[in-house]
Amino acid sequence: MLDKAQEACDRNAFLSLQRDAASRRRKDQSDEWSSEDEEGVGDSDEDSSYPDSPLTAENPIVSEEALSNLAVTSPSENSQYSGVCLRALIQNLQHQLDQQDLIKEFMALEHLRPADSCLVGNAPENREKNRYRDILPYDGTRVSVGEQQEYINASYIRMSVGPSERLCYICTQGPLPGTQACFWQMVWENRSDVIAMVTREVERGRVKCHRYWPEKLHEILDTGRYQLILGNYQRQDYFYIRMIKMVEKESGDVHLVRHLKFTAWPDHGVPRSCHQLVRFAHYMRAVHHTGPVIVHCSAGVGRAGVLICTDVILALIAKDLSVRRLSPAFSCPPCVPLSLPRGQAWLFRCQ
Repeated sequence: MLDKAQEACDRNAFLSLQRDAASRRRKDQSDEWSSEDEEGVGDSDEDSSYPDSPLTAENPIVSEEALSNLAVTSPSENSQYSGVCLRALIQNLQHQLDQQDLIKEFMALEHLRPADSCLVGNAPENREKNRYRDILPYDGTRVSVGEQQEYINASYIRMSVGPSERLCYICTQGPLPGTQACFWQMVWENRSDVIAMVTREVERGRVKCHRYWPEKLHEILDTGRYQLILGNYQRQDYFYIRMIKMVEKESGDVHLVRHLKFTAWPDHGVPRSCHQLVRFAHYMRAVHHTGPVIVHCSAGVGRAGVLICTDVILALIAKDLSVRRLSPAFSCPPCVPLSLPRGQAWLFRCQ
């Protein structure tokens, strides 16, 4: 369904969206600020950081066949996502694209009034913990860390999928050097076993995310309270898989985390095809077992929100439940600042 809908997309809608959204976008990069001291040195990402390793060739984490099978969604013949019903859905989407209804909807959503305050994120002592000054979590849904309820730029998002299942996420910004330790403390406290990253570390010559994971096999990254050890990794054409062992130094307790990094999504753009994102979302869901899935891009706004929407939609389709166009707030207004897909990401998500 997602594939056919994408083929039906009118390119003019994308161009119109770019024009309309650009006038309201932050003044390019000049109106943003970051607490990072790092400077971008290019878009090479991390490919050269990982020497060839027998672990990659002899002990793959997942086979290509398994990934291909995960990417297949096959509704039954009587499903609302097959046959005549599916064609009607695609035709309706095409009509909305032709009429630019989705673009108008996005423009209206940009003017939503805040449903909650952001007092904690705006506090002077927390300024350096925010990557962007205008992307803050609501007080009512923010994640607090440790006994002192320490601030981190992250929000809980909970979505019901039918009467008996609830999907839970933490949507957050890309960690800064000064928030790396707090980020891993959040992972530990929430017992999250999957981190989904949908940004590169450097894009357009600017740092988008601090490298907060261990770089080389079996070497230790010390975050203060925890030691992080990269036990295995695997490269795909469009995403990386890393198996990270967290060890609490005081107790020796261990927590295993699967770090997934999607690399086929440009900043201020959309993937060329939905195939890779759907496969990535399927794999993310298949390997998740405990705690909220932690999802982040750079700001925790567009790409992270679209990935969460994709995961929810796939879950609804699998249960043959109605997929209404999810609001950018994921039916949970307090999550708007951290989950409003912007620009082209909004239109891509609706497809």
